[in-house]
Amino acid sequence: MPLKIYNTLTGSVDELVPGGTRKEQVSDYPSVTIYSCGPTVYSFAHIGNFRTFVFNDFLRRHLKFRGFKVNHAMNITDVDDKTIAGARAEGISLEKYTARYTDIFMEDLKTLNIEPVEHLPKATDSIDSMIDIIKQLHDKGYLYEKEGSLYFSIAKFNGYGRMSRLDTREIKSGLRYDTDSYGKDDVRDFALWKAPKENEVSWETPYGRGRPGWHIECSAMIRKIFGTTIDIHTGGVDLIFPHHENEIAQSEAAYGETFVRHWIHVEHLLVNGSKMSKSLGNYYTLRDLLEKGYSPRSIRYLLISAHYRKQFNFTLEGITQADQALDRIDNLIVRLSDIKKEAAPTPELRKLADSMISGFTDAVDDDLNISRGLGVFFEFIHAVNTLISDDKLSRADIDAVVEALKKLDAVLGFIFIKDASKADRDEAWIESMIQERLQAKKVRNFARADEIRNLLTAQGIILEDTKDGTRWKLK
Repeated sequence: MPLKIYNTLTGSVDELVPGGTRKEQVSDYPSVTIYSCGPTVYSFAHIGNFRTFVFNDFLRRHLKFRGFKVNHAMNITDVDDKTIAGARAEGISLEKYTARYTDIFMEDLKTLNIEPVEHLPKATDSIDSMIDIIKQLHDKGYLYEKEGSLYFSIAKFNGYGRMSRLDTREIKSGLRYDTDSYGKDDVRDFALWKAPKENEVSWETPYGRGRPGWHIECSAMIRKIFGTTIDIHTGGVDLIFPHHENEIAQSEAAYGETFVRHWIHVEHLLVNGSKMSKSLGNYYTLRDLLEKGYSPRSIRYLLISAHYRKQFNFTLEGITQADQALDRIDNLIVRLSDIKKEAAPTPELRKLADSMISGFTDAVDDDLNISRGLGVFFEFIHAVNTLISDDKLSRADIDAVVEALKKLDAVLGFIFIKDASKADRDEAWIESMIQERLQAKKVRNFARADEIRNLLTAQGIILEDTKDGTRWKLK
């Protein structure tokens, strides 16, 4: 079946057609061009931001899993009111200030096992492209100047609001518009280029000295990297209006061609049922959660597990539930390693694995339905565990299961993710403690056995005694 994803622009679940022309084979398509709105690097990204960034990673991984080539860009917004204010408050250059938070963001992406994208443009490196768009709009009569700033005239662009489905009355009334502190002729208009303020970073251009408005930054970076219409633009639902609506208007007015074929937006993340707020005490950065002892693997699982078009209620209890789901996966892998039986491969297992991959693919091809896809995956885990319990699997079957898990992990990214906290542990010492505990129990020195268990527990190491021996894992 074809890969279909909800398109915010059309309001329907549309087939993804890279390049705009259907081909017979996936391999015949050009690379899927994707642009994802990235962070504004003025502070630590919060867990709501990471829901979108993890989704972007899941999307690109599934595209590659399905055989598509991918050409993906995610921007770094390194000049806006917040970054300028932050740099000024610390008395350092804008470049130095934003470099710090860019590095932090990149570390956080790595922590969550988010793949590097092909392009990571900075707004400040794309000023020439912004000026090119402004020139095109100037020549075609879409902009006007006021007090040194340049504005896009919404009234001159037919179809404004078609993606967000806002009617003219709603926009004109001021209920929804670009909250710009600069003066303008119409509340609906937005700044393309802002006149400089005292002691504020600015650039010299044919249109005067100043700095870019927020919306033109993304349009310019897309044009600079891809040169023409792109296949997919992603972002949070909060960006549909005015940001993405303004991107469409300025880009299509400037170049007279479709800006983006497929718009994909991720719903809001709530925390404990409420909007995230520092005053409510439910505001979390990734590093806040790591300091509380939660693993990045569990956080990634939790953020992926809910459908991207549904509001997601993030709770600390939810991370614990994610731990339990991951335990089911880990326990299966451990049970596989315990298989000692020598026999020919079991035909039933290969059918189970193929059926699981097929079922998972069909589910995710249907508007990226990860919930259904994970259901198929855990049914497979249950079925394999049953075969192990019934002593139907041999060592010859292990590779088939691991191969299936690796295929799936190319999309999920949390099955075999390395746990940095576990990597820091001295596994040889832990194993020696386990052996000493077993010996203590053999000679009925239960006090020493309990002492060792307690010692390991205090270091966050949980022991599990099974018929196949003692295993350990982190809390």
